Amino acid sequence: MSGVAGEQRSDPRAVLVVLGGLVCQMGLGYNYVFGALAPDVIADFGWTKAEFAGARAPQLWVMALSSPLVGYLVVKVGARGVLVASAVLLGVTFLMLRGMSALWQLYAVLGLQALSVTGLGDITVGQVVSGWFGRHRGLALGVVYTGSNLGGALLIRSIGLLGEPDAWRDIFRTMGGAALFVMLPLAFFAVREPGGAESAVADPAAEDTGRRDLDLSRAVRTRSFWILAFALGSFFFYFVAILDHLVLYLTEQGYGRTDAQGHLSNAILLGMASKVGFGWVADRMAPRTAAWVDFGLLALSSLVLLVSSSPGVVFVFVLLFGFSVAARDVVYPLVLVHCFGVREMARIYGALMLALPAGAAGTWCAASISDALGGYDAAFLVFAVLNVAAFVALLFVRDERSAYSR
Repeated sequence: MSGVAGEQRSDPRAVLVVLGGLVCQMGLGYNYVFGALAPDVIADFGWTKAEFAGARAPQLWVMALSSPLVGYLVVKVGARGVLVASAVLLGVTFLMLRGMSALWQLYAVLGLQALSVTGLGDITVGQVVSGWFGRHRGLALGVVYTGSNLGGALLIRSIGLLGEPDAWRDIFRTMGGAALFVMLPLAFFAVREPGGAESAVADPAAEDTGRRDLDLSRAVRTRSFWILAFALGSFFFYFVAILDHLVLYLTEQGYGRTDAQGHLSNAILLGMASKVGFGWVADRMAPRTAAWVDFGLLALSSLVLLVSSSPGVVFVFVLLFGFSVAARDVVYPLVLVHCFGVREMARIYGALMLALPAGAAGTWCAASISDALGGYDAAFLVFAVLNVAAFVALLFVRDERSAYSR
């Protein structure tokens, strides 16, 4: 395996797969734009925070329910076909968002857009990249997953520079065009499945010990599966709420809109360094340890958020939040491989993504509390409790291949 891994490091086809996957991942960065544009869209239509945040529900439910199907299709027909179809749908939906005039249209189009980002997401890209890289899998995943942060940060910076309340329609049109004329060609020409000689799909540790990868039916009967499901649900409950409400919260604290958007952009941009750096580090530590460190920092960020109204503390929050939420993208596939093996990772990951609607619950919870109480303090306390509980639960994950064979 070491020889194969060495070949893969210099194989231009593997590098091309990472490039194509990175650009496709920029489509996930499109989701960051809704929080940044929230003040403008809400003001334009006269919606409440809860009404606007409610659009996340159909989006996240569709993402969750379609994730097992995406995992199945990636294993059966390959990543390239899934990425190509998803890029087309992403472009079409953002062109549709440009012309929306009612709340129900936002809800309906985000439901369709959810299919596209699921296909462009971590399941598809994680499977194909994991197939090309063995020993340096963490670093490769870290690099390719920076795409969502790069796309999100560039979009939010561009929004801040425009500074025009009516510009959100033009922004959506430009995003749709980029999906069709940039992501689509790269998905088609750059991404391919590894052949037999090129594949790093085997797990060296499993080969050395004779452990066999678990399929989905066996994985769901393990304790680690349900611990990881809870941790992922808690993560999305917190993560989506912060994306949707950080700019609103900071503007209510007296920050200018451009400064508030800048803090969100900085958190997203920080994720680029986090994914590459943490991917490199994760290759040099046990996957469980990497998960503990990451979710520990995530819990710490939510504790800092409780006192973020204090001067200067917001910078500490941005640092912790930006680093930990981005590193989760790298850590989670690695710990899945550790617990269940790589061959069925896409299907198992797809099933675990059924926890995604927790994100809709989180953003709705934050919006409802803010509308009712005039502030976010109670919502921030809920986030902290859930994040600490997820960190503690992850202490009990294990290699279920060894446990299942006993």
